[in-house]
Amino acid sequence: MNLETYYEYCLSKKGVSEHFPFDEDTLVFKVGGKMFALSSLSQWEKNEPSVNLKCDPERAQELRAEYDEIKPGFHMSKVHWNTIALNGSLSTAFIKELIDHSYELVFKSLTKKIQNEIIDPR
Repeated sequence: MNLETYYEYCLSKKGVSEHFPFDEDTLVFKVGGKMFALSSLSQWEKNEPSVNLKCDPERAQELRAEYDEIKPGFHMSKVHWNTIALNGSLSTAFIKELIDHSYELVFKSLTKKIQNEIIDPR
């Protein structure tokens, strides 16, 4: 997955906005004001891209055991976040599935009011 595909896919999800809350390097995607994906732009430039995604704790452990590219979240809660190396060995479809999972976890944690505003923003 390249940066453009990652960027466009995250932004295509309902209610998503992009931010740089930490510094000018760390691109963060949020839904309902909560983070679901973040990545260092300088790591993409160095051709060492990775992304931090939220994950169900049990599934996070399983993914880390199965894939060398998936590690506990860098600078994040190791229980709820994974860092995924985007070195080309994981398929784009699989990475999109992991992004979807992160988005859904965060979306489901939002209040019903905020969820409804995202679903139907009239």
